[in-house]
Amino acid sequence: AGAYTHTSIALQDCIRSLKSPVIEVHISNVHKREEFRHKSMISCACLGVICGFGMDSYRLALEAIKAL
Repeated sequence: AGAYTHTSIALQDCIRSLKSPVIEVHISNVHKREEFRHKSMISCACLGVICGFGMDSYRLALEAIKAL
């Protein structure tokens, strides 16, 4: 979702409309970055959040979904 993570109610609504699970993924640890990045508008609509593990964040998210 990139920067839309922190600003988009429309993206949250879109995620809520999906039947498949969604995991919010960030390559960097957003909690070590600017204060405005600490609040996600989409995490409440997601199954979970993975951040800060670099490109492995995507692999971890796929493994989590696969395990469902």
